[in-house]
Amino acid sequence: MEDRPITPGFVADALSCLPLAGIAPAPLLARLGLPEDGASPLSTTEYGRLWTEIARVTGDEFFGLAARPMRPGSFALLCHASLGSETLAPALRRAIAFLAVVLDDPRGELTIRDGLAVIELTTAEPRSAFAYRTYWLILMGVACWLIGRRIPLRQVSFACPAPPQREDYQSFFGAPVLFGQPVTSLSFEATWLRLPVNRDEAALQRFLRGAPGNILVRYREDGGMAARVRHLLASQAPADWPDFPELARSFGMSTATLRRRLHAEGQSFAALKDARRATLARQFLQEARLSVADIASELGYSEPSAFYRAFRKWTGGSPAASRP
Repeated sequence: MEDRPITPGFVADALSCLPLAGIAPAPLLARLGLPEDGASPLSTTEYGRLWTEIARVTGDEFFGLAARPMRPGSFALLCHASLGSETLAPALRRAIAFLAVVLDDPRGELTIRDGLAVIELTTAEPRSAFAYRTYWLILMGVACWLIGRRIPLRQVSFACPAPPQREDYQSFFGAPVLFGQPVTSLSFEATWLRLPVNRDEAALQRFLRGAPGNILVRYREDGGMAARVRHLLASQAPADWPDFPELARSFGMSTATLRRRLHAEGQSFAALKDARRATLARQFLQEARLSVADIASELGYSEPSAFYRAFRKWTGGSPAASRP
């Protein structure tokens, strides 16, 4: 799987906890041999080293984002607690229970609805998108490792506003990401819960030697069919996008085969188009050269009101509020 850089925004989010603990970021970055501006992309290995060092100096593997610190060593104990399960379902429930004890808040719950495994987070007070993102990264990174497979997500929802200039959330999760939602949740096909846990203690020791950088690689989107569709959508204006039968023919397969392969990755053509439109909308709004009506037209909407509804679904806010 490609080891793509961790974006500067994600790096800045991690560093933001240091001043609150009375620690200057620049000396810490220099000690790790990383760019001292804190605004440069990092490899997953470098970000893993940064995460480990921040946990050491602050005494918190969760960046100070929960009700209680996640003391160094908690991640390793989480893995041990999940390892004895036969299948992913009880392993996930153990991991969620462990995190509830350690963090106190946020707290997760796994349910099955309409063929989907849905994990919802509840909090006593509002938390940042980075806090939720860190929770999902830890939980699902361990889950993917336990079964030796990347679990394709169906949707990720955040009960908070969209962070400014954080389009990387879409590509990081490889699934539609919605902000400003009533509940923070993550969903995937429930069939994954039946897969066996195929790791042992020796494998765990190897895994922990590479953690937490290795869960960043495992959790990012891979080069499957959804990635091919994303690449095609990014290479064309929305007005030139093919319909689904044309897309299937361009890949040399039937519509049924393409639909099945996308479904296996937790994706659909409609969701991928929606995610691309969301990215383009933010870019157009930041450039501030087009009116909202023109942006709606560029994105293929027949009327501005349809674009307004879609944008509110993506971000929880209005297009005007996203102008610089």
